[in-house]
Amino acid sequence: MVLLLWFCICCAFWLVGMMGGPVQFFPFEPALTLAMTRSENRSDTPRYRQLAALYEQAIASGSLQPGMRMPSVRELCQRHQVSLTTALQGLRHLEAQGCVEARERVGYFVRAPGSASLPRAREPEVCEPLPSDPRVFAGINERISLFLEKARLAGPLPLDLGSAMPAPSLFDATALNRLAHSLLREQPDILVYGPSAPTTHPEFQQAMARHALGFGLSLAPSDISATLGNSEGVNLALDAVAEPGDVIAVESPTFFGILQAIEVRGLRALEIPSSPHTGMSLEALELAARNEPRLKGVVVVPHLQMPQGSVMPDAHKQRLVALCVEYGLALVEDDIYREFVETSHPLRPVKAWDRPGDAGQVIYCASLSKSFAPGLRQGWMSAGRWQARVQMLKFASTRNMQTWSQLLAARSVNSPGYERHLRRLRAQLRLQREQSARAVARYFPQGTRLSLPPGGLSLWLELPVGISSTRLYDQALQCGIRIAPGPMFSNTGRYEHFLRLSCGMPFTPQVEEGYRTLGELMAQQLGQGRGVTCLSRLLYPGLPEAV
Repeated sequence: MVLLLWFCICCAFWLVGMMGGPVQFFPFEPALTLAMTRSENRSDTPRYRQLAALYEQAIASGSLQPGMRMPSVRELCQRHQVSLTTALQGLRHLEAQGCVEARERVGYFVRAPGSASLPRAREPEVCEPLPSDPRVFAGINERISLFLEKARLAGPLPLDLGSAMPAPSLFDATALNRLAHSLLREQPDILVYGPSAPTTHPEFQQAMARHALGFGLSLAPSDISATLGNSEGVNLALDAVAEPGDVIAVESPTFFGILQAIEVRGLRALEIPSSPHTGMSLEALELAARNEPRLKGVVVVPHLQMPQGSVMPDAHKQRLVALCVEYGLALVEDDIYREFVETSHPLRPVKAWDRPGDAGQVIYCASLSKSFAPGLRQGWMSAGRWQARVQMLKFASTRNMQTWSQLLAARSVNSPGYERHLRRLRAQLRLQREQSARAVARYFPQGTRLSLPPGGLSLWLELPVGISSTRLYDQALQCGIRIAPGPMFSNTGRYEHFLRLSCGMPFTPQVEEGYRTLGELMAQQLGQGRGVTCLSRLLYPGLPEAV
């Protein structure tokens, strides 16, 4: 049964709905329908590829011009007598081939030839079975420590493209200093306060409750607990809902810090296939809930999921909560990146669909560390039915109220200056992402795929077959560049030809040179490259040849 579960999860398919818009469709050619009908007898070719080939030919011949809107999923089903899954796979295949592009809330459009943008990341249509024998899991902490040790031995690195952190220059240190001085003048003894109970300041609770209302989350101040960054919130949530030997479902790929937190507690991570566009497969999660008796909880990052950058649609969030309620699973929502999403309206967290108060099934975790003041490490959480347990766990582990950072955060998040800062931050990060994506298109080998996320600090790349991101990590270190290879984001050894690159720093000539160097290293792996002039030797000419 367990082996069947692993296999079913990794072979899970899911549908992604397309929302139509007011744009008119192009006149449909009867010949396209006829060609599809005649091709149906070719059983050796999957139906979705037959459908895609039909439209590829129409685009190549000029029957479908750049800018024309493709038929919707439902119209493809009606005209070609295919299933929703087949129609959707056909459109995604066309997108992967660079023939069409998806526009959010509008649909698919024929792309102009020669576009500089890269193909979007592919959906995980079929995965290899996950191993069920615990002995095949090389502990994630062991793997991460190996990567860190290699970076330490390499010495100071001129360029860090591996850390998903915004550059210090993106924050208004002067404004933060003014706020800190004002607080010190008002409460000169604030830094000598000792341990106290409770661990969350009432002013912080009230401020965060008002802040949460702005994005559709109604919480009582007493439902809010302060944490030391977002990581402590996730750690407390895992401690509250699971015991050693229990299973926690996570997205795959996922942030390695979540895998580490699960492993050090003696828990098992069950990796659920995830879409780079909509997040965790709910069909695969439900299979796990039905068949894995020790499954106790789920951890998701619904907004700008790390590392894929997906944003979970509202309907997906609602179904996820309903599924967890039905099967009695704790749902840990890691919402650290919500404020980085560029959107015309505030995104509602998954917890907005939760039951109120102490009946809640969702443990909400968030932080101001990446968006406001990284040095404060100020996070917060609301734990629903586990609130009292989380508060006691927090008191047992920390005790101190952290009054200084809590009051600084409380007096910032609801001010007009905070929203202005976020707008500037999002605009600068958008520029840096676009510059980074252009560098990938310019310097990386053909066959590289990526999706530009609607916000955030990084890009997730699928590299051509034949490139090892672990080997690339070693080569890049010798050239003075740090990256985040794909195997860091799974406990199963997957994603060897995937790579996460940070866009958190301004795109300087040094950064562009780093992208060029990475492209040359990849070309070498493919047998296409010549000598590589490493970034570290350009900055420090005395270094010996390394690659």
